[in-house]
Amino acid sequence: MSEPAGRPLRLAYLMSRFPKTTETFILYEILELERLGHRVEIFPLVLHRDATVQPGAAELVERAHDIRLLSLEVVRAQIHWLRRRPRRYVRAWAAAIRGNIRSPRFLLRALVAVPLGATFARRMETLRIDHIHAHWATHPALAAYVAARLTGLPFSFTAHAHDIYVDRAMLDEKIRAARFVVTISEQNRRLFERWYGPQATAKVAVIHCGADPAVFAPRPAESGTATPVGGSAASPLRILSIASLQPQKGQRFLIEACRLLVDRGVAVQCQLVGEGEERSALADRIGELGLQDVVELLGSQPRDRVAELLGQADIVVQPSVVLQSGKTEGIPVALMEALAAERAVVASRLSGIPELVVDEGTGLLVEPGNPIALADAIERLAGDPGLRIRLGRAGRELVLAEFDLRRNTAILADRFRESIEPPAGSAAETR
Repeated sequence: MSEPAGRPLRLAYLMSRFPKTTETFILYEILELERLGHRVEIFPLVLHRDATVQPGAAELVERAHDIRLLSLEVVRAQIHWLRRRPRRYVRAWAAAIRGNIRSPRFLLRALVAVPLGATFARRMETLRIDHIHAHWATHPALAAYVAARLTGLPFSFTAHAHDIYVDRAMLDEKIRAARFVVTISEQNRRLFERWYGPQATAKVAVIHCGADPAVFAPRPAESGTATPVGGSAASPLRILSIASLQPQKGQRFLIEACRLLVDRGVAVQCQLVGEGEERSALADRIGELGLQDVVELLGSQPRDRVAELLGQADIVVQPSVVLQSGKTEGIPVALMEALAAERAVVASRLSGIPELVVDEGTGLLVEPGNPIALADAIERLAGDPGLRIRLGRAGRELVLAEFDLRRNTAILADRFRESIEPPAGSAAETR
């Protein structure tokens, strides 16, 4: 699966925002598809401008289709489809309203996604797209659903985490209409089957997101030594956490665990990579606990800098939690990158994380929201460098086998190709 079979495909990719630092897995999936020889046209609902520009993003941003809702092009697209395919256009609107009527927030966003999807559809016809794919089961999948109904093109979408855990408005209709559905964990696949039965069994496939093991590689020379428990301040255990600063990421529990470790006499230095709404609250908590010299907020960082930081770290911690709304992780790509770099990891036992972080096998798992358990696991790794090395090596082996970006993107590309020639009798599903 390293090279495409047959002619290169022309793919349309839809997502909420592009590019977005917290969604670099989409960026690098697109880049890998293009390395395989396919052409990807990018249709974000919002063309996003992040301060941190990831390697490879600039050219794709220039190519992305920047379509504003309040534009003449959008108006013309609605008129075009009303004249050319009025029944499909009206039915797409009816399905969107009916499917989102019980969720005011989703209904409001559907009023944006439907006309944008219709406008995307016009451009897709001009571009001679072969297949439409959306990341996120919410509004991007709705826009893909609309574009597919209007053009007759096959479409699919990838479901991750909060896009199915928090609100599943219209999800059953999207599954029925899609040629196939990708989800990123076996945990999610089981949920789909529980919620939607046989149609989910037939449509939903697990294709993991992936890390590039060439970029996130072990540092050249492992010393085999590590700071013992209660190590000197000159050689503290170096902790790294990579995640957007949002409540479900749980960084405040890691900060509290650092306070416990310092009180126990364990010398640590902790760096938090990421940006987000929790930054001010986390900075305040660091100050309240007197950890200004222990915990550092680094903000967003480009991928090459993250790889450098992983090479300098002793362990990586992902203290995720589940919010009351249901919002939480799927399987964090940051953990895949850490394991690819042979870092020992500590993570929360939730969602699909145990599929990557096998407790005592490729890392240590703790119950979410428990700073004492976090501190205990970190202290254990601080005092056992051999365990750190063993977990890191096993983690990289698992990434190479199941979470390799190139391997999994090639599998996805094969599914796109299969969708162009569907089984007899299934073409009506996209109309």
